[in-house]
Parts: sequence; structure tokens; C-alpha cells
Amino acid sequence: MTQDEMKEEVAKSALTYVVEGSIVGVGTGSTANKFIDALATIKDTIKGTVASSEATAERLRGHGIPVFELNDALTQVKKLSVYIDGADEFDPQKNLTKGGGGALTREKIVAAGSEKFICIVDESKQVEFLGAFPLPIEVIPMAEALVMSIANNLGGNAQVRDGFTTDNGNIIIDVTGLTIKDARKLEDDLNEVPGVVTNGIFSHQGADIVLMATPNGVVTID
Repeated sequence: MTQDEMKEEVAKSALTYVVEGSIVGVGTGSTANKFIDALATIKDTIKGTVASSEATAERLRGHGIPVFELNDALTQVKKLSVYIDGADEFDPQKNLTKGGGGALTREKIVAAGSEKFICIVDESKQVEFLGAFPLPIEVIPMAEALVMSIANNLGGNAQVRDGFTTDNGNIIIDVTGLTIKDARKLEDDLNEVPGVVTNGIFSHQGADIVLMATPNGVVTID
């Protein structure tokens, strides 16, 4: 089974967690796109979706799936029933690194506005400690040098993502070379730096359930 086929299988398995008649939060990235394609097969059973990026909203609308702004959705429901998204890596505590596609801030907001976060990945995303994948930090441009310096002082190697601007008009700084043994603390410490919008550690908004595709089928980690 190829990696692409595994992504398709795990995306289809996530449909089990879609609540009929509800508004569903939808993530960003290649695996999330597979979920959107799968969601299109049952689109008439849900009220609509909230997208974590402009690219996701465009793909949802292309399938004829209604897209709400989160503010509008939360006037109708206390929380979204579920948020379904991929991850760049996950550890045994279901902490995640996200933001390879640059949508980390909106992803974290939609995850926080949802009752449950179902993370869909293939087995290549499983790690002992976060840090194998570059840690993205969304930063207000004025704070670029400040955040670069602080990230480098943590022992990482910080680089601005070349030619990329987030949907919020900010830059992304990617930090390599970290071994993240206390994901919650590092998430909090980075978020306290002036100019940081948020970082790609999802510990407060970690996964409730990880669905992991393997060549032998989908494994549920809860």
C-alpha cells in the first residue's frame, strides 16, 4: 500500500466520527484534502463545515459543501462537533507538530472550538519526541529578528520560510534541530514571546484520538 493509499484509507475511516446534522471543523494539508474528498460522499448528512484555511474552504466549496466562518458557526452551536485534520508528527501523548502547510493558527483556533479533535496520519508521522519535523512559528513580521534569536538560543536552527505569507498576513519561522521532551512547556514559552501569533506545537489542543494508517489497516490510538 502506497503512502497516498494509506492517506485515503485513514481519511475514509474518519467519517465514522462525523456527527449527522452537525458542523464539522476541517483541517489543511494533503491528508485533510483526502478527508474533504471523502466527506463529499456524505455531504448531505451534515449542516456544513468550518475551514482552517482559504485553500481548505476552496476545496470544500468545490465539492458543494457549505462553509461557515467560525464566529457564525458558534452562534448556532456551543462547539463544533469534531475537528478532523492531519499532523506533521505526533508523540505517545498525542501531542502534535502542525503547520507544515502554514495554517497552524487557524488550525489551532478551529481545534479549540471543537468538542473533539480526530487526527488522521500515516505511520511515518509517529515519533518518540516532537522535533524531527521543523517546528513552525507564525510571527508578526516586525518580530522576525527577535523570534529568530530566541529560537536559536533554544538550540534550534531558525529560518524564515522563503516566499510564504500566512492567510493572516504573517511570516513563518521554521525551527529545526529540536528534541521536544516537554511539549506543553515549550508551546507556552514560545507563545509568550512578543510577536509570536502561535507555534506549531499542539499540546493544549492535542489530539483526542489519532487514526494512524499502516499497510495492514488503520490503527486507533486513544
